[in-house]
Parts: sequence; structure tokens; C-alpha cells
Amino acid sequence: MKKLSAIELAMQLVGGKWKCLILYYLSGGQRRTRDLLEWLSGISPKVLTEQLRQLESDGLIEREVFSEAPPRVEYRLSDEGRTFVPVLGALCAWGKEYDERHDRLVQQCHMVDLSAAVAEPDKVSQSG
Repeated sequence: MKKLSAIELAMQLVGGKWKCLILYYLSGGQRRTRDLLEWLSGISPKVLTEQLRQLESDGLIEREVFSEAPPRVEYRLSDEGRTFVPVLGALCAWGKEYDERHDRLVQQCHMVDLSAAVAEPDKVSQSG
């Protein structure tokens, strides 16, 4: 069996239309499914659930179920997922720079302080 390259592995873990966006929103702290559905325009509940399960299975996010009525489920970045936050910051910066050279259509990424998200994940909140 052929070994994957590092980029192939990375793309399997975070590639596709939704995974980076999910990780981006979770970089701002723990979120409920309904929050993610609201922010991820065009994603269906079924697809979101599939993507969240894959990210959890790959160890990039953690799921917490609260025993309440009705049940509440929240997701957050795992320690492994927080290692991807600087990559998200680089993607935001690259997207902004690309846009400045072209159409100037994008909004600024509203990322958390990347150093705080990696160093002290429980003290971070998303701005804007």
C-alpha cells in the first residue's frame, strides 16, 4: 500500500468545503450545533453532523453532551485541533492578500488571538 504524503493526509483531515470553516468557528470557543448551522450558510444539518463526526473521529474536536432536557451538545477544539489554529490564521491572511490583489470582496477574518487560542484555549472568545 502506498504511503500518503503529508499534504494528502492534511487534506483528508481538513479538506472539503466545510471542515476548515467548522474549525475556524470553533477556534472562538465551545459552540452548539445550532450556532454552527447559523454561521455556515448552505450546510444541511445532516452534512454538518457528518463533518463534526469526522472531525471528532480524527481527534480535532471534542463533543460534550449535557444531560439536560432538551439535551444540549457542544463542540470545541481538542488539543490536536488547536494546533491547526495558526494554519487557519495563515489561510485568512492569504485569502485577504489574494483579495487585495484582485476583487477586494472579502471581509476581514474575525479570528481569536491565535497565540491565546493555542496557549490558553479556555480563556479565548471570538471577536466580531
